Amino acid sequence: MPVAVLTLRLRLSGCASLKEKRSLIKPVLSRLHREFNLSVAELGSQDRHHEAVLGFAALSADATQNTRLLQQAITFIQTHFPHLEVVEDHIELI
Repeated sequence: MPVAVLTLRLRLSGCASLKEKRSLIKPVLSRLHREFNLSVAELGSQDRHHEAVLGFAALSADATQNTRLLQQAITFIQTHFPHLEVVEDHIELI
């Protein structure tokens, strides 16, 4: 059973504090979990208010479907959350 993992490095424009960062990131994670049924978490840069590293995991019987789902999640972030700039993305199949 293939697992696909997406790691995203984001830049948060106009974010001035860790509290503000949390208020921006938390709705993104819950919405992606709800819309795409992905496992989601903030993985890194937790002490920096202007950037975030997010991780997503997809599990299904088809590796192509997993990859497509994660690519759709990237596009969703870019279109629905203009305050987040995707600096780097990496999809890995396990």
